[in-house]
Amino acid sequence: MSEFSPGPQFLKEKYDLHNAPEVQRSANFVSNESGENLNSPDEKIGAYLERLEGFFEDEDPQKRERKVSFLKNKLFDLLITKPENVPASYDDFIINVIEEHGERGDWDRASDQEKVQIRQSNVEGLLSDQKDSLETWVDYLSSDDAMYPTWLKYWAFRSIANLQDYEKPEIDKETGQRKGEGRFPQRSKGTLKMFPDLNYEALSYVLDNINLKYQNQSPEIPYDIQEDEKTRFQSFLKNENFAKLYAWAIENINPIDEELLQTTDGDWVKYNQNSDPMPLVQSIRGKGTGWCTAGVNTAKTQLEMGDFYVYYSKNQDGQSSIPRIAIRKKGDNIAEVRGIAKKQNLDPFIGDVLKDKLEEFPDKDQFLKKESDMAWLTVIKNKTKSGQALDKEDLTFLYEVDSKIQGFGYVDDPRIKELRNGRNLEADLPILFDCDPSQIARTPEQVDQNTKAYVGPLVPGVFQQLVSLEHIYTSFPEGKISRGEVEIGGLDKDQLQLKLNKVCKRANGETNISSYAQDMLDKMYESEEFKKFAQNPENIQTVRLKVGDLGFTSNPTTDQIYARAKELGLDLCPDELAPYQRLKDADQPMNNWYSIAMKQFTDRDGYPDVFRLGHNDDGLWLDSAWTDPTGEWNLGRELVFRLRQVSQES
Repeated sequence: MSEFSPGPQFLKEKYDLHNAPEVQRSANFVSNESGENLNSPDEKIGAYLERLEGFFEDEDPQKRERKVSFLKNKLFDLLITKPENVPASYDDFIINVIEEHGERGDWDRASDQEKVQIRQSNVEGLLSDQKDSLETWVDYLSSDDAMYPTWLKYWAFRSIANLQDYEKPEIDKETGQRKGEGRFPQRSKGTLKMFPDLNYEALSYVLDNINLKYQNQSPEIPYDIQEDEKTRFQSFLKNENFAKLYAWAIENINPIDEELLQTTDGDWVKYNQNSDPMPLVQSIRGKGTGWCTAGVNTAKTQLEMGDFYVYYSKNQDGQSSIPRIAIRKKGDNIAEVRGIAKKQNLDPFIGDVLKDKLEEFPDKDQFLKKESDMAWLTVIKNKTKSGQALDKEDLTFLYEVDSKIQGFGYVDDPRIKELRNGRNLEADLPILFDCDPSQIARTPEQVDQNTKAYVGPLVPGVFQQLVSLEHIYTSFPEGKISRGEVEIGGLDKDQLQLKLNKVCKRANGETNISSYAQDMLDKMYESEEFKKFAQNPENIQTVRLKVGDLGFTSNPTTDQIYARAKELGLDLCPDELAPYQRLKDADQPMNNWYSIAMKQFTDRDGYPDVFRLGHNDDGLWLDSAWTDPTGEWNLGRELVFRLRQVSQES
């Protein structure tokens, strides 16, 4: 943290932050490390902000993910409403939600006991949405794309943590004029409302102008904003009221009319690395893109990293002025592709334009997959809109049975959820599993020789009972249980290492085997077990699942996970499975990671680790994951176990 940063003073005045326990802990930590006492409020807050930066800016992706996951869990526990804290006063709100779902008739006919269950189910769904809305902010503000000072990130997050979602201003039916202002209401105890939606462009307006204020510069306000709106903005800026500033920015960003989106003729414009950011900023401001690049500081930082391309389609006057696609580069590689649809995904008309452009880039493959997925999603939406039936291939794609649908936004394309919610899952499952409805078992007791699929809870011995089934889910489609077979052994350490180096090699020649994972490999190579497998290869049956599939409803410890898996008929994997699994899983999807359930290694720092496999922008990884016996696991994390053979159970 620079000593000239306005952040500490700003946060001291806003929140009296220097007296907060977490700030005092950070100051004590720094004092113990450096031997210097931090006495002034600015010093204490500065130490705290530096510690926050450590969460966001760790160069080790695994450590960074671990830190952010830890931070998320703390924030969820602190800010997400607990079901038991939802007051009875919210019952009318819940009934309105039930009506919106078309289930009011069921509610009116339900018994008192059934109403309790319906209420609980709806509360859980609303709180899940609330959690998702908060997680979106954490993911963005902790990402490389949020190019703001840490003190501004802190202010933004602390502000939205006290706000509900945006309420649009009332519109006079006769005049069409706005009555009053759009606003973000304050959160109340026990609320079921979501946190504010994340509009990247609006947030960029707000944070950039606060930053300019503390650099003694004039605010950046789009030229076409009326004088009364400029006065409102300057008033909000003076008072540093995030809720009012953010609402103003949302109100004054004009989305592009869908009729104009159907025109895709236009031109690509390249903004060279280190060029003046203003032409880029001025070309997209006020156009409703939602891109954070509309902020001068963000655009400047992005252009320092690499070239920036924007595709502009033609307006009513035939001028190429409507921004539709952004391609941002980092050095020689594509860093991100963004569209102007919800959550910065591509709009449904522009896919072919991007596909043609991507052919110019050597690292195009991962982005062509995204373009292909978005095009297919558009086809499915059009089929649904026109009443056409979806075939097995369409449904397999929509429910992400074989692979995750990849888009260009920060979060999943909202059309996925919308399309799924509009379907009858019970009617889709027999098509997906190519069977009769009677051949889908929901409990182990229903499984017989005719069963083709299982969608139900995991109980002891269930894997041995379902050994011949192709489709196993704890819930559909999220709870897919994947089984596989890996042959381990047959290679000496030099042969295996050579193959691993080749599979995990980046385009620049570096190897995606972390130093900790290499330490683990080196220890493994010296073991008698490795030598035995080298001489006598063995086929290992595997089961891959999420922590939540094991039946946990809150984050369990490693020991609890291992114990539960043992009850279900799963064993820990031999160490050797990890490198051979890495060789076999060469088609692992992008941004996918899973750990190997195994006895922990003690790493060079004295911490327990297991192997972890992943696929990032820079290729396939063999990594390590800190796995303390009492350390907690997020319910969404994935693990691979060894399927216990029936002969072993006796």
